This record gives sequence, C-alpha cells and structure tokens, in this order.
Amino acid sequence: MRTDTIHRAVRTLRAVAALGCPTAALAQERTPVVPGPHDALVAVGPQAAHIGQLWNVFVVICTAVFVAVLIGLVLALWRSGRARESDPADLSSLGRHERGPYLSVVSSVVVSAVLLLLLVLGSVVTDRALAKLSLVNPLNIEVTGHQWWWDLRYYGDSPSDTFNAANELHVPVGRPVVVKLNSNDVIHSLWLPNLAGKKDLIPGRTTVLQFRADRPGRYRGQCAEFCGFQHAFMAFEVIADPPEQFDAWVAAQRQPATDPSDPTLRRGQEVFLRSSCIMCHTIQGTIAGARQAPDLTHVGSRTTIAAGTLPNRPAELTSWIANPQDYKPGANMPATPLSGDDMRALVSYLESLK
Repeated sequence: MRTDTIHRAVRTLRAVAALGCPTAALAQERTPVVPGPHDALVAVGPQAAHIGQLWNVFVVICTAVFVAVLIGLVLALWRSGRARESDPADLSSLGRHERGPYLSVVSSVVVSAVLLLLLVLGSVVTDRALAKLSLVNPLNIEVTGHQWWWDLRYYGDSPSDTFNAANELHVPVGRPVVVKLNSNDVIHSLWLPNLAGKKDLIPGRTTVLQFRADRPGRYRGQCAEFCGFQHAFMAFEVIADPPEQFDAWVAAQRQPATDPSDPTLRRGQEVFLRSSCIMCHTIQGTIAGARQAPDLTHVGSRTTIAAGTLPNRPAELTSWIANPQDYKPGANMPATPLSGDDMRALVSYLESLK
C-alpha cells in the first residue's frame, strides 16, 4: 500500500472518531473538490490575452530557429559524408575565408540578432499593452502573503465598507481589479495564469497587479516563488461572479457574524472563544479580533480551507483543527485538542458562519 494512501486512511479514521459519524457517509463526503483551471493558454481577460500572444510569437520564432539549426546540422553531416577517406585533406582555406561557409556564418549571426531584437520588441510591446488596462471604477483589494496563506482586504468607499477574507478572491466580471501586494514574512509570488502574469510580493515593498475577468468562473492561482516547506500548498482561487452576484456577496461579507441561537452553535462559539483559536483568528461581531491567521467571519462560505489544501467540509475541518501538521508540516497553526462534543460543536459553529 502506498504511503499517501495510508495517510489518507489515517486522516479519515481520525475524522470519523472526532465527528462520530458513520464511515460510509464520511467516504461520500470526502470526494475531492476539483480546482479551477490553471492554464496560461486559456485567457479570460485582456492581460492574459496579451501574454498569450507574446507566447505565440516566442513559439514561432524559437521553432524557426530550431528548424534552421537542424537543417544546418543535416547539411554539414551530408557534406562531410560525401568525402572519401582516401581523399587528402583540403588545406587550401588556411589563412583565408571560404566564401560559402563565411557567408553562412555571417548570415546566421545577422538573422539571429534580428530575431532576438524581434523578441525584445515583442516583450516591450506586451509590457506597454499590460500597462494600458482601463482603470475606470476599479475594485481595490490588498493581498498580503503569509507562510502559507493569503490575507485579502477589500476596500470600499468608506472605512466601514472595508472587510477581510482569505485565500478566495471574488471579483466582478467586466470590472478592472487593482491588487496591492505585500508580504508579511518572505518573498512570495502571485500567479494567476488565466488572468494575468506573475507578480512578486516582497517584504517592506508594495507591488501592484492589475487584471480584469471577462468570463464568469473559478480560476486557480498559486504562489510561484519558493517560500518554504509548504510552498506547493499555497493556492489562491479567483471567483469571477456576474456583477449582481458579486454585489450580493460583498453585502454578505460586510455583515458581522450573527449571534447563534441554536444550543450546539452557542456551545461551539463558546469553545472558540475560550480556546487558543481566539489568539490568532478574527470573527467580526465577537471579541475575537486577532490578525495572525485567516479571518473566519464567513469561513463557512468558502469552498476550501488551509489555502486550497482541503475541501471545506466537516470531516476535513475536524482533522485540520485537531492536527494541522498532518496536512501542512511547519504551519503556524498548532493542534487544538478538544473533546468529541466540543469538536463537533466548534465545527458546526464554523460551518454556520456563511
């Protein structure tokens, strides 16, 4: 049995023990969430389209150079194969240029220089095109990279309209988005291949990424700069919504968490507020206001947890809370040992935060 299969089985058994739910039901719940496309050749916005066109130019020119080199190699081998071993060596060209080979080399150098200049020109034109995105009525968002998750802050017309989210970026279709990028620890790099190119997040420095989504859908992003042990598990998902659906999402996100009326949910809130969770997380509408970890005010509305590592379902959330190191060794979140009843109440409460 493979090691990863054993790990999945162990995690499943832990989730069953913590939730007290039937094994068959849990197996059905653990169907993995299919991530959105992560494809630089499928552009859904003008920025990615410009980059795709530059890619096409590079492919054509590099293919032409490759074919030319192969042709030259074949011709050289063919000419050398025509000479017989008994023929004396031709030393007549010593001290002077042979016209044919000399012209071939000079022509190759000139053509190569011209092609390189075309690639440089294409890069400059593309860079200028990327900077010409219309920024009428932009959506302003600040993204801060952490090891290993993304903190999102949406800015409104007034400070009261500002709210925070994590790991999943909702944007309206057809509206330009201006993203300010910061890092809280090491260098990260945000790559949204369907929407834009890569942009580094550098500690102590703010960079800016601009893009526009012209097609509704879910598009996967990724940290593209090695940032530590769990770099590969630092995903970033962009959800492009129709404008009216995006406005409804924003209105919901600006609301604080409602005070639970159900006894189980009240117990879950009490568990959260008296455990180590309150030391790192925020839930608007409660006394939890720490900023060391993702904002959980509306965590129940997200499709994944741990920056795309796990689907956001009770079994996975239980396992994650019980021991995050099983999934992300080295993550800053510690294990939270709780009794079975407290764990079920806490997970139910977090899942209710829509």
